[in-house]
Amino acid sequence: SALVIAAVFDRDVNCRRAASAAFQENVGRQGTFPHGIDILTAADYFAVGNRVNCYLTISVYIAGFPEYTQPMIDHLVNMKINHWDSVIRELSTKALHNITPQAPEYMANVVLPRLLPLSVGSDLHTRHGAILACAEITHALCKLAQENNRPVTYYFSEKSLEGLKQIHQELSSRQLYRGLGGELMRPAVCTLIEKLSLSKMPFRGDPIIGGWQWLINDSLRHLTLVSSAARQHIKESAVSALAALCNEFYINERGEADPALQDELVTQYVSELQNSEEMIRCGFSRALGALPRFLLKGRLQQVLEGLKKVTVISPEDVSFAESRRDALIAIAKVCQTVGVKGDGSQQEYVCRENVGQIYATLLTGVTDYTTDSRGDVGGWVREAAMTSLMEVTLLLVQNEAELIHANICKQIMCWLAQQSAEKIDKFRAHAGSVFLTLLHFDHPPVPHIPHREELERIFPRWEKETLNWNAASEAFPRITQLLGLPAYQYHVLLGLSVSVGGLTETTLRYSAQSLFDYMKKIQSDPSALEGFCETLLKVFEDNLRNDRVSVPLLTMLDQMLANGCFDMFTEQENPAFPVKLFTLCKEEIKRSKDIRKLRSSIGVFCGLIQFQGDMREKVFFQLFLLLCHPFPIIRKTTASQVYEMLLTYSDVVDPAIVEQAMAILSDTNWEAELPVVRERRNCLCDLLKVPRPQLVAK
Repeated sequence: SALVIAAVFDRDVNCRRAASAAFQENVGRQGTFPHGIDILTAADYFAVGNRVNCYLTISVYIAGFPEYTQPMIDHLVNMKINHWDSVIRELSTKALHNITPQAPEYMANVVLPRLLPLSVGSDLHTRHGAILACAEITHALCKLAQENNRPVTYYFSEKSLEGLKQIHQELSSRQLYRGLGGELMRPAVCTLIEKLSLSKMPFRGDPIIGGWQWLINDSLRHLTLVSSAARQHIKESAVSALAALCNEFYINERGEADPALQDELVTQYVSELQNSEEMIRCGFSRALGALPRFLLKGRLQQVLEGLKKVTVISPEDVSFAESRRDALIAIAKVCQTVGVKGDGSQQEYVCRENVGQIYATLLTGVTDYTTDSRGDVGGWVREAAMTSLMEVTLLLVQNEAELIHANICKQIMCWLAQQSAEKIDKFRAHAGSVFLTLLHFDHPPVPHIPHREELERIFPRWEKETLNWNAASEAFPRITQLLGLPAYQYHVLLGLSVSVGGLTETTLRYSAQSLFDYMKKIQSDPSALEGFCETLLKVFEDNLRNDRVSVPLLTMLDQMLANGCFDMFTEQENPAFPVKLFTLCKEEIKRSKDIRKLRSSIGVFCGLIQFQGDMREKVFFQLFLLLCHPFPIIRKTTASQVYEMLLTYSDVVDPAIVEQAMAILSDTNWEAELPVVRERRNCLCDLLKVPRPQLVAK
C-alpha cells in the first residue's frame, strides 16, 4: 500500500510517476499485490500526472478495494491534512469526502474523534486541515445517511456533534481569527458552516447559529485587513456559508423568514453598502446577491436601490471599480433568485414597475471606462455589466418576454457591438460571446433585436463556438460589417476608433484594414458615404475632449484621409464634411498640452488640404500657428508633415513657389528660439499669401 499511496498522494509528479512505475514492476514480476492489474490500469504513468485527478478520482477507485481503504484514509489524516502546502491540505480533505462512503463507520468512530481535537490545536496548518476535513467528512456522512433513509445524525455520537459546534467558539475565545492565521481560519470555518448547514444538522434555535452569523458578517467586514490573495477566498467562502445557513436555519415551516430577523439582516447589509471601505462594499454586495428568496420577499426594492447606489460613480469613490463590479453581479443574482412576474409587486418580483430601473443600472455599468494606476479597472465593471445584462435578459425571455422593450434591446445589442470592436482582447471576446449568445438564443428567441436577419448572415449559428473573438484577425473583419447596419453604425464606429487609433500593433493592423475595406466598398454609394461621415462627426462631437476616444479618433482620421476614404468630397466645391471636421479638430486641440493629441491633429490638418474651396487657407493658417507652438517637438513635427504634404498634394500650391516653401521648411531649425522661428514662419505666410498669425497680448 505504501507504493500505491505514493503514486496517488505524493505532492511531486516525478515521485508519483516513479511510485507508479515501481508498482507496475512489482505487479509484473511478483504478482502478489492485491488487485494489481486493476489499480495499474487506473493509476498508470500518465494518469498520475494530474494531481487533482489523483486525489479526487483515482484515490476513490483504489479505496474501493478493502485492503487499501484504511491505509489511504490514515495516510491522509496523519500526513496530508497537516501538510505545509495549503493546496495539498484542501485536496486531501476533498479526497476524504469522496472516500467516506467506502468506510463510513471508520470515519465516524475513529477519524472524526481524532480530528476534532486537532481542529482547535496549536499548530496552524494542522488546525486548518482538520477543520476542512471535519467539514467534508460530516457532509459526506450526512449525505450517506439521507440516501439510506436514516436520520442525518445516524453516524454521529453526541460528543462528535458537540465537538463540531465547539470549533467556532474555541477559535473565537482564543482570538485565532486575528492576524495571518485568521486568513486561513476564516475561510475554513466558513466552509465548515456551509457544510454543516448543507448537512441539515439539527442545530435550529441553537445559540451557535448566532455565533456563525457573527463570523460571516465579521469576515465580510474584515476583507480590508487581509492580503489581496486571501481576500477573494474569504469573500467567496463567507458568501457560500451565508446562503447555506439562511436556507437551512432561517426559514420556518411555512417557507417564510422571521420578520424581525429579516429586517435586521437586510437593513444591516444594505447599510454596509455605503461603507467608506471598498472591500466591505464588495463583500456585502455579494452577500445580498446570495440571499435566498424568502429573505428578499417584501424587501426587493430596498436591496436593488442599495446595490444601485454602489454602481454610481461619485468623486470620492471613482476608483471603487471592484465594488461596482460586485454590485452589478449581485443585481443579476437577486433577479434570478426572486424570479419574474409582470403584474407582480416590485417588492417581490422583477416586474413591469422595476424592470426599466434594473436595466438602466446595468446599462450604466457598460459605460464605465475608469482608469487608475492598475490600468483599465472600468473593464471589470463593463465585463460584469455585460454578463448581468445577458442573465437578466435570458431570465425575462424565458418567463415574460414582453417585459423587454424594443429600445432596451437595441441599447443592449449596440453597446455589446461597441465593446466587440474595442481594443482589449479579453473584453472584446467577452462582449462578442454575450452578443452571439443573445442573437442565437432560441428558447424562445430574444425579441426586438435590430437587423436580426443581417446579423445571422454575418454571424452564422455554426460559428458561434468557433469564432475566436480574441484574435483581431477574426473579430474585426466581422464586426466592421455592422457599420452597414444603421442601428449599429454609431456604436461600432465608436469602438473601432479606439482600436484603429490605438497602440497595439495587431489590433491596429486588422481593425484599420477592416475599416478601409468597408470604406472602399461604399465609395460608389454617395448616400452610404454621407451617412457614414455624419456618424463619424457625431462620434467626434459627442467625445470632444474625452481623450480616451478623441486622441485615437484623430489618429484614425489621419489614416483615413491618407487612405483616400473621403475622395468623393475632393471633387466638390466647399463640401460640408471637411469644414465641420476642421472646426472639431481645432476645438479639440484648443489650449491642449497633450503631445500625442497635438501630433495626431497635425496629420488630420495636413490631410484636409486635399479638399477644395475656402478650406485651404484656413488649414494653412492653422498649420502655420502650430509651426510656432511653444513645444519644439510640435514645431518640428508640423514642419516635417507640411513638407510631406506639399510633396503628396503638389497641386495645392503654385508650382512657382513650392520649391521655395519646401526649402524654408527643410532648412529651418524649428527647435530654435521662438522669435527666430516666427520670422521664418512669417516668410512662409507671405509666400503662400496666408495672413500672418498675430501675437495676442496676455
